[in-house]
Amino acid sequence: MYSQIQKGTLLIATPEVESGIFFRAVVLVCEHNPNGSFGLVINKSLDLELPEEIVNIHNLANANVGMRAGGPVQTNQMMLLHTSNKVPQQTLEICDNVYLGGDLQFLQEALSDTAGPEIFLCFGYAGWGAGQLEREFLDGGWFIHPCSANTLFHTQPEKMWASLLREMGGKYATLSMIPEDLTVN
Repeated sequence: MYSQIQKGTLLIATPEVESGIFFRAVVLVCEHNPNGSFGLVINKSLDLELPEEIVNIHNLANANVGMRAGGPVQTNQMMLLHTSNKVPQQTLEICDNVYLGGDLQFLQEALSDTAGPEIFLCFGYAGWGAGQLEREFLDGGWFIHPCSANTLFHTQPEKMWASLLREMGGKYATLSMIPEDLTVN
C-alpha cells in the first residue's frame, strides 16, 4: 500500500469531500516539506479566453494542450505542468517525465511545436500549512497514489477520479461507482 505523501503523489479526494473544487478532485503534490505543501488539481478542465499575446488557444500547433483549474489559491496565476525536459533551469521535476515551470518563451515555443510536449496550463493552486495535509490525510480526506505522466496526460479529466480508484482495487474500486449525486440513487 502506497502510504507516503511526497512530491509526485496524487491526492484523490475521498467521498467525505462533498463540495467545492476538491469534490472528486485529483491533486498532484508538487512540493511537500515540513513547512507545508502545494499541489495542482489536475482533473478539473477549464475553458477560458486567454489574452492572444499569451496564448491563442484556438490556433495551436501543439494538440497536447489542456487547461486546468489548479486550485482555489491565486486563480489568476498560471503554472505550466508538462513533459518537456528542455528547460531544466526553469523547471522542477515532479515525477518521471512530469515537470512544473517554464517562462513565456518556453510556453510559446511549446504551443507552436506540432511535436511539442504534453502541457497543462493550470490556473491557481492548492496549498497547505505545516502538518495540515498530513492531518487531512489521517482524518480521511484523501487517498494517495503515485503519479505517472501517462495517468496525468492520457486520462480524461472527468474520468480520472473513478479511474484511479478502480486502479487501486478493492474497497477503492467499489467507491469509484458511487453516483455523484446521491439523491439520484
